[in-house]
Amino acid sequence: MIIVDSCGWLEWFTDGKLADKYKEYLAAPDNLLMPAIILYEVYKVLKREAGEEKALLAAGYMQNSPAVPLDDTIALAAADIALQEKLAMADAIIVAISRAHNCRIITSDADLKNQVNVEYIPKK
Repeated sequence: MIIVDSCGWLEWFTDGKLADKYKEYLAAPDNLLMPAIILYEVYKVLKREAGEEKALLAAGYMQNSPAVPLDDTIALAAADIALQEKLAMADAIIVAISRAHNCRIITSDADLKNQVNVEYIPKK
């Protein structure tokens, strides 16, 4: 299992410059975990920038992957990670979920590139 960070989903849904690099990860929703915070971020950005219809279609596709809610265990682990590693809330939640499920994060977020379980796809 892997987690594709919000930036990857947004690249793919908007046909961004890195869409092809993320396509290989996003084409198989059975291999993806979907943290609720990523669903939130992608829906919010797409609704603002591309409209509600596109945002709802994207959310529907994303929900084909197993959802990971923010529960008390993840919340406390994320808070510790945020403090120890100086990460923003959403990034810390994603890292906490990836550690709890022993899976990789695929991202172009420079704040996550030094995490041991991250495959970093640089922005060009």
